[in-house]
Amino acid sequence: MIKEQKKQIRRKALARRNALTEPERERGKLLITERILGHQWYYLSDTILGFVSYGSEICTTEILESALQDGKNVYVPKVEDGKMEFYRMFSLSELKNGYKKIPEPAGDTDRYVFEPEHADKTLLLMSGSAFDPLGNRMGYGGGFYDRYLADKENLRLRSIGIGFRCQQVEQVPVEVTDVKPYQVILV
Repeated sequence: MIKEQKKQIRRKALARRNALTEPERERGKLLITERILGHQWYYLSDTILGFVSYGSEICTTEILESALQDGKNVYVPKVEDGKMEFYRMFSLSELKNGYKKIPEPAGDTDRYVFEPEHADKTLLLMSGSAFDPLGNRMGYGGGFYDRYLADKENLRLRSIGIGFRCQQVEQVPVEVTDVKPYQVILV
């Protein structure tokens, strides 16, 4: 029952996101970049676990490039054998198409290793298909972030779900395995 509800909510939220015009996307990119780069958690972090935007997702290019220019350690997801881990990136130009043609680090780069004493200096940015006013996040159905956060002590990481305002729904159906970000910023 919940799986079917999620599927319908995801489909509708993604249809709204896909329908955004180029000026709306550009405005969203500028606003989310401004909000993240001006966020206290960004300022306090020396490590950013970001994501490379794909398809109609809100563009994270400027966030990632700024983090690199600011001297932060930047890691982005890489999926292998159905498991997501974060790997270090040094430049957007080094990325290659990986799982579902989503850009990810090529070759052997350092994998992010969670250290509890470093949690307050790490910021995790989460993509999603839908978000609700209570801060619940719905991904794309693969459970990658949920599994990544559940099998570690990473729940103490400062995490922010980001997206477009059109992705907000009344309520995201929540399962026991769902992990929500500490904050959600929709623009």
